[in-house]
Amino acid sequence: MTPARAICIIGAESTGKTTLARLLAAHFDCPWVPEYLREFCEAHGRTPMRDEQMHILETQHVSVQSAQLAARRRGAPFVFCDTAPLLTAIYSEFVFGDAALYARAREMHASYALTLLLAPDIAWVADGLQRDGEQVRGPVTQMLIRELAALPQPVTTIAGQGGARLSAAVEAVTALGAPSHP
Repeated sequence: MTPARAICIIGAESTGKTTLARLLAAHFDCPWVPEYLREFCEAHGRTPMRDEQMHILETQHVSVQSAQLAARRRGAPFVFCDTAPLLTAIYSEFVFGDAALYARAREMHASYALTLLLAPDIAWVADGLQRDGEQVRGPVTQMLIRELAALPQPVTTIAGQGGARLSAAVEAVTALGAPSHP
């Protein structure tokens, strides 16, 4: 039995990843994987240090794999992933000047059937420890565009407000079709 297709929802901070993951999961009646970084920050009362970035990256990936298998067992075709290890690698470079995580993050990104890149065109909202500020959205988005362009997986940019954003994402996921069963 093949795992459910993982759909990556990625973007700079405060671009609506969590909201869109939840909405897509509800629309398609499929599970979603929350961002592990949020859990880490809440548990530790701080953002991760440089030597903890690999743990964040690996834990996010394991959560996606587990959710894919669980979804397939229940017959769900998709798992919607609130961010990806690639974003951890990008922030590791952006915050710490450390590009060492890219190779592993690129390898992990191969598990996604589709990447939805969220444009930073919605209002920035402060969200606890995880937010660096609106000024980082542009540079981080450019880093994401650079990295995703070098990968073979399909990418659809999602922009717009409210319902338009969800409609564009639903259309992109629907275009994939249902996965075939072995």
